[in-house]
Amino acid sequence: MNIVFFADVCGRPGRRGLAAALPALRARYSADVVIANGENVAGGVGITEGTAEELFAAGVDVITTGNHVYRHREVYAYLDRSERIIRPANYPVVNPGRGHAIIEVAGGRLAVLNLSGAVMMKVARSPFVEVDALLDRLAGQFDAAVVDFHAEVTSEKVAMGWHLDGRVAAVVGTHTHVPTADARVLPQGTAHISDAGMTGSRNGILGARRDQVLEALITQMPVRFDGAEGDVWINAVAVEVGADGLARSIEQILERVEGI
Repeated sequence: MNIVFFADVCGRPGRRGLAAALPALRARYSADVVIANGENVAGGVGITEGTAEELFAAGVDVITTGNHVYRHREVYAYLDRSERIIRPANYPVVNPGRGHAIIEVAGGRLAVLNLSGAVMMKVARSPFVEVDALLDRLAGQFDAAVVDFHAEVTSEKVAMGWHLDGRVAAVVGTHTHVPTADARVLPQGTAHISDAGMTGSRNGILGARRDQVLEALITQMPVRFDGAEGDVWINAVAVEVGADGLARSIEQILERVEGI
């Protein structure tokens, strides 16, 4: 089973870049499944039904999210309705949406789990306790699992990799929009990267216009952020998973998309 995971897709530049790059990347890595973090896909913050459907139309199979998932109220009913878009499992159980998806892939069943870090972020339950309970509950229902760990600090992300080593195929960190250089397969067979980065414009600061972000940082005053444009890059990882449900390799993908 071959998986391509696109890091945080940011705004229209990210959506267009993903759509342009996905066919070639799917062919290059013989991808059986494509996962994308879409929590910033709508104008750089949050997700809507329309922007989610745009990702699905481009060839994404499962969309994960994070702390901005509830920014647009219009998406709440869609989160409950769609089985291919998920939000962190350790949010309150009464919140819209679900924390995992299971899809048929290459003759097997892939579970995609979404978790939020607890350090410097708001969650209802520890991500470590939650993932243990979720894996126990789903036992026998999947052949391989991928975890999107949407977290702020690298220490917590590295800890989650070790915590799940040998139990899931991959733990992919998201949220900071800055790719880390630590992609590897851990000793028991779990592919791990602390943060896969951002799919979107590098002309700005984490996807927002740099002049506005600089103004906010310098003046310490509220500033409305608009999305940056141009110099669109794909940040992603490709993971090869064996018949035992564990990773054989992980490759980081950092590529500029021409003409976007």
